Amino acid sequence: MRTSSGHVSHAALTRNMSSSGVLFTSEAEVQIGGAIEYVVTIGSDAGVHVDLRCIGKVVRLQKSAQEAPAYLVAATLDRYQFVRRQP
Repeated sequence: MRTSSGHVSHAALTRNMSSSGVLFTSEAEVQIGGAIEYVVTIGSDAGVHVDLRCIGKVVRLQKSAQEAPAYLVAATLDRYQFVRRQP
């Protein structure tokens, strides 16, 4: 994940994804309205992995009281690019 405040890399766990956006959990607190770049890794049973590099905007940030990581982050999916991993 990279935000508009600079290149910062954080691991996150995707909770839900659609053609218009993504919901993920993260330890990082991000700015609502800020630009974000995130990568979703898609795997298959055959062992092939493809990264979906996405550009969007943070539309919601919610502190999670019940689970770690500490934040639920909702972001739009404005642009994307498939990036095939090298074997």
